[in-house]
This record gives sequence, structure tokens and C-alpha cells, in this order.
Amino acid sequence: MRRCWTAIAAGALAALALAGCGAPAGTDRNLTDDWPAPAAPQAFVPATGVCHRGTQDVGYLTAYNPLDCAETHRAETVHVGTLTGAEADRSTPPRAGSAGIRAARAECDRKVNEVVGADWRSGRLGVTVVLPSPAAWGGGARWFRCDLSEYTSLDESTAKARTGTLKGALTGAAPLAHRCFNPKVSADDVREMVPVACTSRHHAEFVGVWQAPDTSYAAFTRDSLRTHKGCRALIASYVKVPNNGDLQYRAGSIFYHPYEREWRNGNRGVQCFLWVSDRNLTRSMRGAGTKGLPVT
Repeated sequence: MRRCWTAIAAGALAALALAGCGAPAGTDRNLTDDWPAPAAPQAFVPATGVCHRGTQDVGYLTAYNPLDCAETHRAETVHVGTLTGAEADRSTPPRAGSAGIRAARAECDRKVNEVVGADWRSGRLGVTVVLPSPAAWGGGARWFRCDLSEYTSLDESTAKARTGTLKGALTGAAPLAHRCFNPKVSADDVREMVPVACTSRHHAEFVGVWQAPDTSYAAFTRDSLRTHKGCRALIASYVKVPNNGDLQYRAGSIFYHPYEREWRNGNRGVQCFLWVSDRNLTRSMRGAGTKGLPVT
């Protein structure tokens, strides 16, 4: 409100009083008591169900330009949550590996799985937890965004430009779902997993996501045998064969694990694959049983 207007109004009111004029009908001589109180300022909260041209870890307001998902984009916000508790009382946004980031990550994983229809790690997908900028946090922002992206391949975790929503991406025909592969192996290291149709010759097949125990990253990487055992249990369940000493003679296992930063932030999902190197497979091994995956 301009101060000159206030001064004029006050002078006009005084003149009316000196002239002895009465208040107009329906008024009570009080010029302020009927004005509504100004609304409390609302902190910015990003929208869900929108897309973005690029990916980001920090949600700077100046870079917030959401798109309709029908337009070309690399990230889709599928959920917006709120940090609470001790982490919300911090003076700065939660750091990597903190309880706040881990809680946000767990919520994002649950919400994304609901949106895509399966564990998001069972397809060419990536999830990013986006936090407010330090300035926005200082202003009271406590939201976090769960952004979903289509990845180029199993081996290249970069967001791919696409159009359309990823809702239901891992249901039905699910072209983004991991299925069969031909691994390129050198000295027991997998250099690349080349996706192929399960009806063509192949040597590996995705069987599921094993949830690793909540240990340090160093302890996890030291004990690869435990991870292979976890994957072999998934292989037995997937193929419908006994999980016993003979399993190692039916198929080997390949696993992909989260990067260290993802691990620190709470991602414990290990992608597991059955692997046969001594013969060609020309069908999916799902439910194949002992005849489909014999001891060799």
C-alpha cells in the first residue's frame, strides 16, 4: 500500500470529522477492521506428474521449468515428499548418506515402484532424489522430488531423451524391462551386457533384484560370494529348480550392484542374472525346471 494514499485517507477522514458528517449507512467508522488478514507466505513446492528437459540433484527454483511429458524430456517427477523429524531441523539440506537422504530414497523407491508396476531396477530406469537448494532450505523448503528417467542401457546409466510418461513402464509387454542378454566377458569381468530377444541365442537372463544386507559398501564389495548366493536363490526360484549344491552346475550368476554413492544413500538393490557359458539358450528360463536347466 502506498504511504501517500494512507496520508490522503487520514486527512480526508479528519476533514469529515471536523465537518461533523455522520458515517454512511452500513459503515461503522472503522476503516481497517473489515479487511481480511494477509495470507501467510507459502513456500514453493514442485509439482508431481510433470517432466523436465534434464536431470538434476538440486532443485534450484531458477532452473525449474517443468514440461508436459508429451514433450521431449529426460526426467519425470513421479512423487514429491516432505522431510520430517530431526533431518528437517537441520540448517542445511541433508548430506549424502545421511538419515534424511536414506529416508527420502526409501520413499522414492516405494512410490516409483508403484508407478512403474515393478521394482524399477528390473528395467532400464534410474531414480534421482532431488533436494531444495541451500537458499530454499534456509527459507523453509523441506520437500524432496522423486525423478524417474529412462536409461540408455544396463551398462550406461545416463538419462535418455524420450516422450511420454513412464507410468506402467514395467507392466505388460514392458519394452524397458530387462530380459535376455549376451555378456561380453574378459578375465571374469563383465564388460558389457548386450540385450537380445529371448528367442534368439543368448547366455544370460535377468532373474530379479536381490536386496543386500545393510552393511558398509566396503563390506559388501569384499563379500561377493554372499551376493552370488543371494542371486542363486533368485535363479532357483525363477527357473523352478532346487536351491542346492547342484545349482552351481546348472548356471552361473552375474550381478550388477549400485555405485558407492547410491549405496550410501540407501540403495541396496542388486540386479541378478543367470549365466550359462557352455551352451546357447533360445528361450526364457522362467519356470523351465530341471529339464530346461539341467546339471552339466
